Amino acid sequence: MAWNTRKPAGSEASLEPHHQLKRTLSWPHLVALGVGAIVGTGILTLIGVGAAKAGPSVILSFAIAGLICAAAALAYAEMATMIPASGSAYTYTYVVIGELLAWIIGWSLILEYSLVVSAVAVGWAEYANGFLEGIGAGLPAALSGGPHAGGIVNLPAVFIVFVVAGLLILGTRESATLNAVLVVVKIVALIVFVAVAVPFFDPANFDPFMPNGFAKSGPSGSEVGVMAAAAIIFFAFYGFDAIATAAEEAKNPGRDLAIGIVGSMVICVLIYMAVAATAIGAISYLSFADSGEPLALILRELDQPWAARYLAVSAVIALPTVILAFFYGQSRIFFVMARDGMLPQGLARVSGRGSPTRITLFTAIVVAILAGLVPLGELAAMANAGTLTAFSAVALCMLIMRRRAPDAPRTFRTPLPWLVGIIAIGGCAYLFYSLPGTTQLYFLIAHIVGLGLYLAYGYRRSVAGKADQAGLNAPVA
Repeated sequence: MAWNTRKPAGSEASLEPHHQLKRTLSWPHLVALGVGAIVGTGILTLIGVGAAKAGPSVILSFAIAGLICAAAALAYAEMATMIPASGSAYTYTYVVIGELLAWIIGWSLILEYSLVVSAVAVGWAEYANGFLEGIGAGLPAALSGGPHAGGIVNLPAVFIVFVVAGLLILGTRESATLNAVLVVVKIVALIVFVAVAVPFFDPANFDPFMPNGFAKSGPSGSEVGVMAAAAIIFFAFYGFDAIATAAEEAKNPGRDLAIGIVGSMVICVLIYMAVAATAIGAISYLSFADSGEPLALILRELDQPWAARYLAVSAVIALPTVILAFFYGQSRIFFVMARDGMLPQGLARVSGRGSPTRITLFTAIVVAILAGLVPLGELAAMANAGTLTAFSAVALCMLIMRRRAPDAPRTFRTPLPWLVGIIAIGGCAYLFYSLPGTTQLYFLIAHIVGLGLYLAYGYRRSVAGKADQAGLNAPVA
């Protein structure tokens, strides 16, 4: 078997029924899945972390992260319609480049989704704890925060992980429909925030605009600057890649995936710019920097307790849409890697409802442990490292296919592909450089562990590798 074995495109069509997913999703479900994933902890919670690093220029951080994500989203849309199979960046890399790099990207995605679900669960717990305290039903400190906060375990974060896991086990379409309803709740809450806070807008709050400079600076683990903030709040924009993992469950993937990916990004960039500008203009960024619930805090500072309470309730109700979207993506990445033999194939069985129950339960246990014990900022930074790697790989796959198969059918064609690809790859590389040094070290260690797992298991057991050795794989375009 060779490390550069390439998986045949369309091979999922010949799988046994218990390894196939049901096509139940249309483009409105996918747009809602994308918006549900993108609009969440990034704007409801991480805007405080970003403001602490960049000050008012956190708006510029949002713009830079949004531009890089938009370029990556265009590459995703083209690849998703060319290779409409579950697995997202992992599958594209396996088909276009080869098995070893596909494993690296798959491992990055596993880290990304696990950490994102954990981070959003922690963000949800911040709002849930604030709401419970507001009605006199707060939890003991030992159960409302992890060891970093002086507690034992973040019980609300663990709780919401298993609630969402239960929803996914019930069925994909049922989960997607509930997600669409909760996305509306979340968007209305952000509209209320802007409407209430805009009358308090004061341009003086933007001075000084860039107190910590543009490039990353400061001690390792505590870096500041526009790019240091962009590297963290980049977390706020991704989520459209979760749509690509739904390729095998889309009714019309050639059309629906492109609409879902590009449509959700456009909607979310507009929402983020409006909310970030309103938040910075309403009060001094120093008042909500590093807050776990910055938007609710801003409304309380503006003496609008009813609006703060409404936002907190809406976050408690609707933030699980982010958990659901990424949990969905995580379970599908695990599922496809197990189906490919890179992980134990017994995990890749679907239930009678068409859901990968075993993978979902296993994922719930892993992310619940992370959510219960690790702080939000560290989770977000580590998640970003995996995402930046995957986004770069998808842009590279798009450019390779433009050169290798320029006339291949493409339902969606990325405009100015070479410029878009370079922006995506170069931008992701700069954002990775701008991450905290400790995060980069943890990422390297995690991939050394991942490479060891591949050599010990995946390299010997991969389905494509065995077929290639037997001469059964058809040539890949």
